[in-house]
Amino acid sequence: MTLKIGITCYPTVGGSGVVATELGKLLAEKGHEIHFITTSLPFRLNKTYENVYFHEVEVNQYDVFQYPPYSLTLASKMTEVVKKEDLDILHVHYAVPHAACAVLAKDMAKDRNVKVVTTLHGTDITVLGHDPSLREIIRYAIHRSDKVTAVSYALAQETKQMLHTENRIETIYNFIDERIYHPHGEKDALKEEYGIRREDKLAIHISNFRPVKRVTDVIYAFATLLEHVPNTHLIMVGDGPDREKAKSEVKHLGIEERVLFVGNQKDIASLIRMSDVMFLLSEKESFGLVALEAMACGVPVIGTNAGGIPEVVVDGKTGFICPIGQPEVAGKKASELLLNQKTYELFSEQAMLRVEDKFASSTIVEQYEKVYEEVLAERSVRDVT
Repeated sequence: MTLKIGITCYPTVGGSGVVATELGKLLAEKGHEIHFITTSLPFRLNKTYENVYFHEVEVNQYDVFQYPPYSLTLASKMTEVVKKEDLDILHVHYAVPHAACAVLAKDMAKDRNVKVVTTLHGTDITVLGHDPSLREIIRYAIHRSDKVTAVSYALAQETKQMLHTENRIETIYNFIDERIYHPHGEKDALKEEYGIRREDKLAIHISNFRPVKRVTDVIYAFATLLEHVPNTHLIMVGDGPDREKAKSEVKHLGIEERVLFVGNQKDIASLIRMSDVMFLLSEKESFGLVALEAMACGVPVIGTNAGGIPEVVVDGKTGFICPIGQPEVAGKKASELLLNQKTYELFSEQAMLRVEDKFASSTIVEQYEKVYEEVLAERSVRDVT
């Protein structure tokens, strides 16, 4: 069954926007008609794709409003696209504001009987859900959605406990594009471009450098690793509020020559491929997409027991799970891997096999297609009755 699907997400480099965009592209490859309804062209929509269309949400500033009315403008644009393109599904990523806007659009275009599928990615629950001023609208958006999915069991459970929602929340994991994230490719030349010897080891961290990512813990973990494996470097990819704090700690520890801060990068896969181990030491993480990307490239992950990370990284098999706030443990675990080549190769192989077995893009896309078919079947039943 070929469907017309509207997708709304934040069109930035964040994990939710990346997953939403990749999902849309893969659905389009299977023949579905995909309409992105966002404020700008999604980051990963970097060329022309067959069956993919973009509808820009233009948010204007008016004197009567203290802030630009993004939510109202988005709901209006959703309604317009639903009617003009005769959409079957509005698949929105984040409960607020996107699901709330989709519910409003559904009401405004009620004669089209469009269905709303909401995917929870984490921040809308783990951060915004704690705000009393937003809790009721989040609960409302979830209750009014025709189907709700979450990117991990941990997030689904946290949503139910926090919001006391009775909705069934189905877990559909994130995924990667295997054509991009794989272990094959030139590594040594890229290392040399960054001034790293071919024989040296490399640890990597990728994030938005927000406080929940605990980037200073990454620095402390690397310092511990460096004590055991001196010929090691750390590359810090991304930008955000705690970047300067991390750089200050690097200077304080006297390891400036071993740590590279490279800012936001487009070719993440190549940076991961040239690395030997990844640190993901967050205190909150609904899934941990970068961990999945690393594992697909054969790079073991040292993560924390936060949120969905243990659902991605299998402790003692594809990496190690460490307590939050204990970077010295993470550093020692990383050194254990890098000092034992046989164990490292086993972990690397098991990481790639787990991605193939549990997080294959074809499997995840089929799960979303099944969700779409279920909500449309409900619509057909109501139409008949």
